[in-house]
Amino acid sequence: MDKTVAVIGGTGNLGAALARRWASAGVKIVIGSRDGARAQASAAEIGHGASGTDNAAAAALADIVVLAVPFAAQEGTIADVRDACAGKIVIDTTVPLNPPKVMRVQLPAEGCAAVRTQQLMGEAVTVISGFHNVAAHKLATEADVACDVLVFGDDKQARANGIALAEKAGLRGLHGGALVNSAAAEALTSVLIFLNKTYKVDGAGIRITGKLTAPEA
Repeated sequence: MDKTVAVIGGTGNLGAALARRWASAGVKIVIGSRDGARAQASAAEIGHGASGTDNAAAAALADIVVLAVPFAAQEGTIADVRDACAGKIVIDTTVPLNPPKVMRVQLPAEGCAAVRTQQLMGEAVTVISGFHNVAAHKLATEADVACDVLVFGDDKQARANGIALAEKAGLRGLHGGALVNSAAAEALTSVLIFLNKTYKVDGAGIRITGKLTAPEA
């Protein structure tokens, strides 16, 4: 993929794990953080040509922006990067978890976090969503992760970019339909957290069964 990807929240568990996998696969990565120095330190640890800076500068340098921040930081982070995201694809990984009841589905009034992101970003930004149901601590290793990534968005070509990044991370990406469908994957995250605790699973994920054929162009 000949595109620069900014990972906003790239010093967090999920953001850092995805950035490391993408960078090692040859994707040009810019780590974004509220603390530019911390982003630079994270990029140096990742290596493979990754760089780091503050969130707004990282978004400005990228072709695709990945939003990997906690739900509580969603609105503030978007306010910081919105102008720099105009005309670009934003991949939202946000899950609406509200501690301490993270094992209960708590979708926002907008229907899902991804739709909320689109509303906050505005029409100049194309928002897709994905990477909700894959365990960050597993992505942080070099092991194969037996998990599919459902990618949602109203623009099919934009979704294809998300699927390509899933594959660069060593995962299978699948079209999940319209952006509003992101509610299903976001809600499922709370169910997976419940399963992890109840059945003592080390990072439950999802796999879609059946023989899948390539979608029509």
